[in-house]
Amino acid sequence: MALTSLKFFAFAAVLIILYFVVPKKFQWWVLLAGSLFFYLMTGWKNIFYILFTSASTYGAARWIEHVSHNKQIEKQKRKLRKRLILTVTLLLNFGLLGFFKYLNFFIEQLNRILRAGGADPMGYVSLVVPLGISFYTFQTMGYLIDVYWEKTEAQKNYPKLLLFTSFFPQIIQGPISDYRQLSRELYAEHRFSYDRFARGVQRFAWGFLKKAVCADVAAHCVKVIFTYYDMYYGAAVLIGVFLYSINIYADFSGYMDMVCGLCEVLGIKLAENFERPYFSKSIAEYWRRWHITLGAWFKNYIYYPIAMSKTSRKIAKSIKAKAGKRIGDAVPSTIALIVTWFVTGLWHGATWAYIVWGLVNGFFLILQVWLDPFYAWCRKKLHVKETGWPWKLFTVARTFALISFIKVLPEVGSLSDGWNLIRSIFVGWFFPWDFKGWFPYSGDMINLCFMAAMIVLIFVTDLIQRKRPVRDYFNRLPMIVRIALVALAFVIAISFGVRTDSGDFMYANF
Repeated sequence: MALTSLKFFAFAAVLIILYFVVPKKFQWWVLLAGSLFFYLMTGWKNIFYILFTSASTYGAARWIEHVSHNKQIEKQKRKLRKRLILTVTLLLNFGLLGFFKYLNFFIEQLNRILRAGGADPMGYVSLVVPLGISFYTFQTMGYLIDVYWEKTEAQKNYPKLLLFTSFFPQIIQGPISDYRQLSRELYAEHRFSYDRFARGVQRFAWGFLKKAVCADVAAHCVKVIFTYYDMYYGAAVLIGVFLYSINIYADFSGYMDMVCGLCEVLGIKLAENFERPYFSKSIAEYWRRWHITLGAWFKNYIYYPIAMSKTSRKIAKSIKAKAGKRIGDAVPSTIALIVTWFVTGLWHGATWAYIVWGLVNGFFLILQVWLDPFYAWCRKKLHVKETGWPWKLFTVARTFALISFIKVLPEVGSLSDGWNLIRSIFVGWFFPWDFKGWFPYSGDMINLCFMAAMIVLIFVTDLIQRKRPVRDYFNRLPMIVRIALVALAFVIAISFGVRTDSGDFMYANF
């Protein structure tokens, strides 16, 4: 059930009405019923996997907490037993995720070895990845680790944990929520508020516009240029590369606006996933602003445990004694970054192209760790005024260009296709003097004009948001004007959804 479909609008309307009609102590039951219904609509078989994850996590968390409080067991034995329960549960759930997402990838690597040895290759397995399995697995495993670390108490009510696992607005593309934050929102009682309703509908309409008018139109252009990049001038391919960055941002942030808007109507605050990432002045800053909850998950459960482990501290201490404090501190961070970005690449896709994409991002972050003092020395020697707008504009443009080139590596096909596309920008360079030279893959001019206007509107909106929420200005308008503009946004978005055959969101199969 796509969020841009009339079916979903009807489902959301019924859910909102029931949510505020039932006694408030039963509101979370409405959310649970709605979430399970939404998930069943994607395929009844999917429900078994999410039930397994929620049930195994519930049982393991209760067991770990019981062991923690059992003072009759020696401290060391308690620690070992808790670790065993945690390890088995993590292996079961990440194993299930790995089976669906990575089985054929491993078969492919094994087949390469078999072919090299002259043996017959294995056959691939036809699998359908359960909707949102990466998101709800990471979210529930984060909760389980927090229980193990005694940062949060185990949830004693299984249906409530099932709601945390299956909450439908975040099942398709996240966010990957922290249990302590989301549980307070889901289980609390909420009264209907017209102000929240209006603001939620406004944000939903804005996200719908991003998706239908910008992301889907851009996706059609990007698909053509990525498929036939060797037929176009370098200038046209370069525009396609930048257009892909706009496409993925409009798609992903549009989804977040839609689900955050819907949750705002219900009185529930979801974690934000974006903070104007294309205004970042470095790759490190970009990754603090893009897919924020995923970055926080990797930082909390992979990067810090590695960087702050006993082994890392021993390595740092040994290196400090020989090479100095700065290098000693940088080595554990470097090791943790390599592991984190390898896993990040693998999470995004079961291909070597995605793994290389992750490691390339990690490489630039590692460069910043090691060379930041040198960069600062260069800026000082060159008398660069870092607070001035020319330098800020340069760093923002540099970061956007670099991120855009890195993004396309896994998106064209194989890794070699990604490199060849980037190479074609420079090898096939020619400055076209006509529109078709710049946009040889253009289709309906009306769609392109609306897309261009939407890109400008998104840019201006993000620019204003740096100082103050745009909706503060919007809500100063007369009510009749606000209603008319929101209605117009829905009409345009629905119209474009029909014209462009609006597809699924880009992260829907994660």
